[in-house]
Amino acid sequence: MNPKSFSFKLHSVDPSGARRGTMQTPHGKIETPIFMPVGTAAAMKALTVQQLKDTKTQIVLSNAYHLNNQPGADMVEKFGGLHKFMGWDGPMLTDSGGYQVFSLPGKVIDDDGVTFKYAKGGKSTRLSPEISIDIQNRLGADIIMAFDECVEFPATYEYTKRSLKVTSEWARRCKAAHKREDQALFGISQGGLYKDLREEGLKPLIDLDLPGYAVGGLSVGEGLDNMKMALDFTTHMMPVNKPRYLMGIGTPEDILEAVERGIDMMDCVMPTKYARSATLFTNVGKLRLTNREFRNDKFQLDTGCSCYTCENFTRAYLHHLYTSNEILGAILGSIHNVSFYIELMTRSRKAIEEKRFSSFKQDFLALYNRKVKSKKPKKKR
Repeated sequence: MNPKSFSFKLHSVDPSGARRGTMQTPHGKIETPIFMPVGTAAAMKALTVQQLKDTKTQIVLSNAYHLNNQPGADMVEKFGGLHKFMGWDGPMLTDSGGYQVFSLPGKVIDDDGVTFKYAKGGKSTRLSPEISIDIQNRLGADIIMAFDECVEFPATYEYTKRSLKVTSEWARRCKAAHKREDQALFGISQGGLYKDLREEGLKPLIDLDLPGYAVGGLSVGEGLDNMKMALDFTTHMMPVNKPRYLMGIGTPEDILEAVERGIDMMDCVMPTKYARSATLFTNVGKLRLTNREFRNDKFQLDTGCSCYTCENFTRAYLHHLYTSNEILGAILGSIHNVSFYIELMTRSRKAIEEKRFSSFKQDFLALYNRKVKSKKPKKKR
C-alpha cells in the first residue's frame, strides 16, 4: 500500500555520508536528519504540548505497547486518534511494541506471535504482527512500525539467524495487515552485529517496497564502537531514496555518529529522563545540577542556548529547584534538554548543506567532551 500524503526527498549528501532531506506526512513536513523526543504514553514527561512546540520539535514518538495497555487503542480511536487525544497536531510515529515485549521476562515466542504479561498490571496478552498493526491503525500515527523480534545483546549467531527468519515473515504479514492509506509502515532491519545477517535480513524488507526502513537491535548494550560497526555495514545497503531510522539511540555522540553514517531519524527518552534526574546537556558536556558547585553559580545553564530556561534562569536557581525536589526543576530541565537536542539537529542539517559535517562533528565533540567546571564568581580580596 502506498501511503497518501507521505514522501521523502533527499536534498544533499555530505562527503562523509550524512544526508539532508525532507519528509512529508499528513500532519506536516519534517526536516531531516531529525531527533524525535519520546512521549511513550501519549505524553511528554514534564512538558505540555505547547512547551514541546516551543522547543521546535517536529515529530514525536509514542508506543503502541504502553497505549494498548492504558488507556487502550479502542479508547484512543474513540476520541479521534492519538493526535486529537493528546492535542498534538504535528507528525507522529508509534513503535510497534516489539522492543518492550521482548525485554520482558517470561515471554513465549512462536512463529505466529508472542504471549506475555504487561509489566504494569500483569495482564496476560497476545501480540502478533496483525494485532500490532491493528493497534497502530487505531492509534492513527503518521508513521507506524512493523512488529519484529529485537534480539538481546549479546546473542549467538544461530539464535540471531533463527530470529531473523521470524522478523522477515512478520514484516510481510504486517504489510498485508496494514489497512490505512494515511499511515506509512516502516520495516525494521535486524541481524545483530553480524554483517551477513544484516544483509540477509534487509533483502526481503527491501523487496516489500516499504516507505521507510529502520535499523533495530542496537542501543541494547553493544556500545558505541559496535553500533558504528553495524551501521557501517548496514546503511549502505538501504534504499537511498527512503528515510532511514535508527531506533532508540540517545547521546549526542551516538546521534552525530549515526548521522555521519547516513541515518535520517533517531529517538530516545534520554533528554526528558535525564532532565528529571538533574542531568542537563550543554555544549560543553553534561551538568549534574544537584552538585554543590552550582549552588552559587550565577551564569545561565548553557551560554550557547536560547531556550526559555537558559534565557531566564541561572544554574544556582536550577540547583535550588532540584535539591528542593520542586517539579519546576524537571520542567525547566526538560525544556532545555529537548531544545538542546533539536538545536543539535538544526546545526547538523546546516553543516550537511555546507558540506562540512565531519568538521562540525569533530569541533562539537571536542568542546562537548571537555571537563565541565562551574563558573564561580571570583572572591573579593
